[in-house]
Amino acid sequence: MAYLSMDKEKLKHNFEHLNQIFSQNDIQWAIVSKVLCGNHDFLKQLIEIGTNQICDSRLTNLEMIKQINPKVETIYIKPPSLLDIEDIVKYADITINTELETIEALSIEAKRQKVKHKVIIMIEMGELREGVVREEFIDFYKHVFELDSIDVVGIGANFSCLYGVLPNPDKLIQLCLYEQLIEAKFDRQIPFVSGGSSVVIPLIFNKTLPKGINHFRVGETLFFGQDIYNNRAMKNMHKDIFTLHAEIIELAEKPMVPDGEMGTNVEGKSFTFENDDLGKKSYRAILNLGLLDVNEKHIWSNDEKIEFVGASSDMTVIDIGDNDNEYNVGDLLEFNMDYMGLLRLMNSKYIDKRVI
Repeated sequence: MAYLSMDKEKLKHNFEHLNQIFSQNDIQWAIVSKVLCGNHDFLKQLIEIGTNQICDSRLTNLEMIKQINPKVETIYIKPPSLLDIEDIVKYADITINTELETIEALSIEAKRQKVKHKVIIMIEMGELREGVVREEFIDFYKHVFELDSIDVVGIGANFSCLYGVLPNPDKLIQLCLYEQLIEAKFDRQIPFVSGGSSVVIPLIFNKTLPKGINHFRVGETLFFGQDIYNNRAMKNMHKDIFTLHAEIIELAEKPMVPDGEMGTNVEGKSFTFENDDLGKKSYRAILNLGLLDVNEKHIWSNDEKIEFVGASSDMTVIDIGDNDNEYNVGDLLEFNMDYMGLLRLMNSKYIDKRVI
């Protein structure tokens, strides 16, 4: 079985590096764990490094976090479903919200469970995903403040997830002003201005982050050491916390051009080949994972001679040229991945997960 490994020391290093940055700037932050798909062993490592607040978008993942350590504060980071209100109140200490009907249902359920449910209200800032439109947010807050079992702990915004709208200082200043307006109009304190995510971190370094932004939700930069805003690696952070290990299950020298009448493959793709490749051969290896586990576009090898040829549901074919590295059947090849690659691999029950 192919497997995915997490290096806990590299994870700890990245966490401590980010924690220092946020602490120096009086910012509280939560880890976004959704890419781990609720894996018990990986979540346990996440909790043990010292975080006290974790975000996720799947209820079963929040339930797993509470099973590992009930003291960790959990945040459900997509607008709640009315069908799941009971479990949301049970497993999520905080939810992000955009619908009055949903918050009213949360209040009723929180009262039934004899708890106070915390909410962060998201404001639409141009990304056109979740968020209350700005013309309506005053009335929205007014109604929410009237609910007995709801505690409004924040105002928030989302950037860069759907259309790639970047969080420039002007937009973040607007978000801070909305928070100040709410506090002044209703004489209420809003503890969190949750406008930060991985893409906002570079604004800390160039000193353009408004001081009012005091809460971040971070996943990709923690797990991949990536500067999302500038699409480059972050300094002093590990980029290879996760490694994919795939076994060679067949290795043979084969023609570079297929033989026979050509149709389409399992993905519906058709292929053309260069005439110069006719009659040529190269070594091809088959790996024990396929499209069901990950798309080849999201993984890569440090061996520059490895080229992906294609994949079916359960097998991936690579070209290794003349096999100068003398690979053999049974060898494990290592691959790096991006965020979407990790998400697919974590979600595959056919990929083993190991902590190193």
